[in-house]
Amino acid sequence: MTSATGLSRRDFMKNAAAAGAALGGLSILGATAKGQGRVLKVGLIGCGGRGNGALAQHVEAARILNGALKWNLEIQVAAVADYFKHKARPAAEKYGVTRERCFSGAEAYKRLLETDVEIVLMATPPAFRPLHFEAAVKAGKHIFMEKPAGVDPPGCRRVIAAGEEARKKGLMVIAGTHCRHQKNYTENQAAVAAGAIGRILGGRVSSCFGHLGALRPIGSLDPRRLVYSWPNWTELSGDFIVEAHIHELDLMNWFLGTHPVSAVGFGGRARRPAGNQYDFFSVDYEFPGEVHIHSTCRQMNGCWNWDGELFVGERGISRGWQGVRPKPVVPAEIPQQGAGHQQEQIDLLYYLVKGQLLNQAHDLATSTATAVMGRISAYTGQKILWREMMEDPARQPELYNLQLKPTAEDFEGDFDAIALPEEGVVPLPGTSA
Repeated sequence: MTSATGLSRRDFMKNAAAAGAALGGLSILGATAKGQGRVLKVGLIGCGGRGNGALAQHVEAARILNGALKWNLEIQVAAVADYFKHKARPAAEKYGVTRERCFSGAEAYKRLLETDVEIVLMATPPAFRPLHFEAAVKAGKHIFMEKPAGVDPPGCRRVIAAGEEARKKGLMVIAGTHCRHQKNYTENQAAVAAGAIGRILGGRVSSCFGHLGALRPIGSLDPRRLVYSWPNWTELSGDFIVEAHIHELDLMNWFLGTHPVSAVGFGGRARRPAGNQYDFFSVDYEFPGEVHIHSTCRQMNGCWNWDGELFVGERGISRGWQGVRPKPVVPAEIPQQGAGHQQEQIDLLYYLVKGQLLNQAHDLATSTATAVMGRISAYTGQKILWREMMEDPARQPELYNLQLKPTAEDFEGDFDAIALPEEGVVPLPGTSA
């Protein structure tokens, strides 16, 4: 049986007990059980639309918990950081952050992590996630990080390793795979895990909708413009199968209870005017026991759309959020308000104050690697095996070590040495490594 975070009840209780013991029986934040009079200092790394949204939801989560549970939490936005000063400043001004704690530039995250913030919300472009997450764990911060965990196999493994360090340190890690915090998904997944539809035999997941991204070519490119227009570039976003479709692939892994063993996919670029991403992907994911899930995603206007999931079991079906008799797993006192983006912030603060360690780093990195595996298969036209990409460096070292460039570290070095992608140039299956 799994909880709202994807942990089994046994693992959840074991982790919570370990965290409590490590902290001498106090809550993680050292406050009382009801958080009376506690001021929580939070910092935001990545002040774009999703970052500002997460911060607003974080502040609102405290208000919701205070109202529902008669707590007395106060959120103090203590620092903000962004690659661009013109993005960091409005966020700082909105929350009364001083100029001394408003950081910008490629190393702004380092300056923020040197402050006394206790909780860090991370919403930078995905290519920066492994580096920033690793640094936040080293700094001893509790973390919310947006999806995905990275853009390539080494990045995913890096997040898994840092996640284990966070577990040892007793740090909270909540991921932006928000469906795992929505009550309907959580209860249906628990019912499926308990055998409500029998063994899953197959299914499909999909996120097909209209065009997202730039509406015209980006044109002349330099490192700063590359970062500014990151959703259009595979090197920084992972392509949209990784950046956006990860939600459905995460649900797939969650309901199947494991990751796929292989992927065979195809895709292409037909109408996208900017960047270097595909317009569509179709991937056959094979799970242990010869169970196949068909994954489709597309971002093109004027086409039929479907965003959802369907799992076919021996004794019935589940559509992810419905289709079986729900199995309650969420503590009744946790207020359920808003969609998953709001609920993940409520859960973060609730479990943090309760002193219960939740760590979603491994699940996020595994689902990200699943998406990366599908992308690589579509780009190359080859069957990609999980063990070769994520586990055994000797079998296919070029796959195991495949790293997209420029890396996050490159942006902290010599700008003139940064390799820039070519607009409109995409991998051709059968010819691309």
